[in-house]
Amino acid sequence: IRYRPYLDHGFVGLIDIRGCDRSIDRAARVSYGGNDKERTTEEITQLIRYLYRNRHTSPFEMVELQFHLKLPIFVMRQHVRHRSASLNEYSGRYSVMSNEFYLPDKNREFGQSTSNKQQSSGFLSENESEEFLNLLNDSYETAYSNYRDSLGIGISKELARLQLPVSNYTELYWKIDLHNFFHYTSLRNDPGHAQNEIVQLAQLMYDLVKPHVP
Repeated sequence: IRYRPYLDHGFVGLIDIRGCDRSIDRAARVSYGGNDKERTTEEITQLIRYLYRNRHTSPFEMVELQFHLKLPIFVMRQHVRHRSASLNEYSGRYSVMSNEFYLPDKNREFGQSTSNKQQSSGFLSENESEEFLNLLNDSYETAYSNYRDSLGIGISKELARLQLPVSNYTELYWKIDLHNFFHYTSLRNDPGHAQNEIVQLAQLMYDLVKPHVP
């Protein structure tokens, strides 16, 4: 099991992997009865590259990856748009939400892109960025204080949490096969189009998986 820190309060852990390059090789060769002998690493590499180039994707589904993730809710909303995975998430109906909220790094781009309505682009002045971060901090402190006060007077967890922003951290287990993971990273590990925070997530996940299926 390997964990990497993610953003300011999160983490990415690859906790289980079922299969390897040989699993892909065996699944592909059964198509023509080619599992009569053990293949060399070079033979496996050649076949996998052929499969990938020619989009023979089903053998890649023989490898399954399971992650343990802690991430802000707004990143989670983007993450779960990929519906080819199985997941189970921390429940704010059963449990009290944490007092952990994402605060962007000062070096992140804060400006609104003029060519892409859903993306940041360009840097604001240090004073403008600092003002935004102060506003976030004030908002987080107020929201969490109101949340705890609501719980204290008997409001249910499922209703009290309505006050919390999407920067609040959540936690989940997430399982996906290698074929669909490739699709996920092709879309999310793309700094030109995807949001900075999910690009970082996809990069960390990819780096953890790569040594197991080189």
